[in-house]
Amino acid sequence: MENTLTKNKKAGYWRGYWSRHWSLYAMLLLPVVFIFIFRYVPMVHLYRGFAVNNTIAPLRDLEFVGLDNFRNAFTNQIFINAIRNTLLFSALDLLLGFPAPIILALLLNELKFERFKKITQSISYVPNFISWVIVGGLATTLFSTHIGAVNGFIESWGFEAIPFLEREGHWIISNVLISIWRGVGWSSIIYLAAITNISPELYEAAEIDGASRLRKMWHITLPGIRPVIATLFTLALGGIMAAELDRFVALENSFVRGVSEVIPIFVWRWGLQANQFALATVIGIFQGIIGMIMLLSGNWFVKKMGGAGFW
Repeated sequence: MENTLTKNKKAGYWRGYWSRHWSLYAMLLLPVVFIFIFRYVPMVHLYRGFAVNNTIAPLRDLEFVGLDNFRNAFTNQIFINAIRNTLLFSALDLLLGFPAPIILALLLNELKFERFKKITQSISYVPNFISWVIVGGLATTLFSTHIGAVNGFIESWGFEAIPFLEREGHWIISNVLISIWRGVGWSSIIYLAAITNISPELYEAAEIDGASRLRKMWHITLPGIRPVIATLFTLALGGIMAAELDRFVALENSFVRGVSEVIPIFVWRWGLQANQFALATVIGIFQGIIGMIMLLSGNWFVKKMGGAGFW
């Protein structure tokens, strides 16, 4: 009798649970199906990285060649240069781009005039909604040596034009700064949301103790958002071998081909345009392995520094 009552209670609980939350699971269904179809199903084709390159033959008819495709990839000097360039831009993005939204969020949080604060936030968000194609056109219009408005202004003062987009060193700096300008406002939203969860009583107590704004930022705000910073930093480490294809295609030109050739561009030109799908698969496997290693390393580092980590 008791077992029957227990079963009935459990059944009633689950009926009530599903009647209250079925809509949430219905909304979750589409993303799960999307991830399964476009992330897990293609994993079957990882076998192409260990087989003869053939874009037409089914997987069962492909000849197994072991690690030959990996050897071909890592003896390709263009691919080695693409790895170098990708690591260079990833390091600069972490060094310069990662702190930028944190600093912006801290500064916005200190603004006392709400109207000015909202206007500033809105202006900083806008570039994120501009496609890289338009950003590339704007960069050419503003920074080109011959037709750029910025260089026109510089030359009007009697100085030499600066090759922002025509020399490799200048192009690297311009690329990173343009990327920061485009994404800093949007990325700061997460940190601003985390700041709102910090108890106002901590700031009040600090004011009573005579703490300055800088002290409050350093001892209250930054420790309060440290878990969010650690999480996003770990995720950024996981994508260290990735790069935005649109970003580099929109800003590259023939003068800077030596530094603009990153892994996604290499895959696009060699894998898709040249139909070297086996080579592209090998590069995808390589990126996945490095990304997983960096993600695990970042998680380990965060936990060593006293954070919670992902697991």
